[in-house]
Amino acid sequence: MTAPTSGFHSRSCARCEALPEQIQGPGRLFLWFPIGHSFGKVTAGISALLPRAEPRAESRCMVVPTDSGELGHVLHQVAGLLTSEELRGTRVLFKEGVAEPEFADFPKVSPLDQFLFLGEAGWLVEMLAEQRLVSHFQPIVHARDTRNVFAFEALMRGVDREGKLVSPLRIMEMARKAELLYQVDLAARTTAIRESVKHGLHSPIFINFTPTAIYDPSFCLRTTVQAVREAGLTPADVVFEVIESDQVADVKHLLNIITYYRERGFRVALDDLGSGYSSLNLIHQLKPDIVKLDMELIRNVHLDTYKAAITEKLLQLAQQIGVQTIAEGIETVEELRWVRERGVDFVQGYLIAKPAAPPVREPPALAA
Repeated sequence: MTAPTSGFHSRSCARCEALPEQIQGPGRLFLWFPIGHSFGKVTAGISALLPRAEPRAESRCMVVPTDSGELGHVLHQVAGLLTSEELRGTRVLFKEGVAEPEFADFPKVSPLDQFLFLGEAGWLVEMLAEQRLVSHFQPIVHARDTRNVFAFEALMRGVDREGKLVSPLRIMEMARKAELLYQVDLAARTTAIRESVKHGLHSPIFINFTPTAIYDPSFCLRTTVQAVREAGLTPADVVFEVIESDQVADVKHLLNIITYYRERGFRVALDDLGSGYSSLNLIHQLKPDIVKLDMELIRNVHLDTYKAAITEKLLQLAQQIGVQTIAEGIETVEELRWVRERGVDFVQGYLIAKPAAPPVREPPALAA
């Protein structure tokens, strides 16, 4: 694992709205190890490399004084002595100056592996601080008339210092590792709202959200709802789309989020239907207004009898319970023809238009 060149700690405010601050100046690094073996291993291995380190056997704690710019080196030395499991089990706290930890420092204690990743995530922290997230919009069109735009989905992108786009996969991967998912998810939602107004989009806007990035909807989502209001949009203009539904472990928590949105007049879409049992099982619990059929199901659905059978049943189910359907990932005329013949309501994919900023407002007419 690569050691960071600097460290960060969080401001003491709402987690989803706080960004880590870069650690400045000298201080002391406190490391608490999960078992005596880990403590002993680091004590033996690091004493010659870091002679100022102070082992505290009674609490399995190692205290390492650091000067400005030394933190990355110290973490590199410690991390090199531990297994991946020990990295996850070791807890770390950096305090500037010479003070001992106090009760107020408890929320700042983090797993060592997360602390390391946070050091590597400096580019992402800077991107968020400088508001260098943008939204590209992809049209969702009526299946029977692909010129008729039903909505636009806002898709997150990053912009680096040179103006080049950074993929959402890279951003989300680092956000999960460094525990920055809360900040990224919030920034993506508010960016989508702001840029939909910038581009003058009047169709409904699909805005993704990650359930695990929301602690308490009444607190964590207030900024999003306020942004919708300040942008001059109405709830009818916004559809909140649950992403990573196949990874939802706490359905009650997700239902609380959905209820919060619905009580304020927003519609809700369930993404990736058919990608796993959990997303299918969520339909009767969440009662979404719209479901999106997973693009892996749609890919070559006209050639694969298994995919065809599953997709056909999902469309029939949605029609029976009155839920609108979107087939995403449409890339060929044959796929479009197949879903159109089976009654899908809307389609989305590269065949119609790629995500762009500004978005494609007049998709082609596809007879299929």
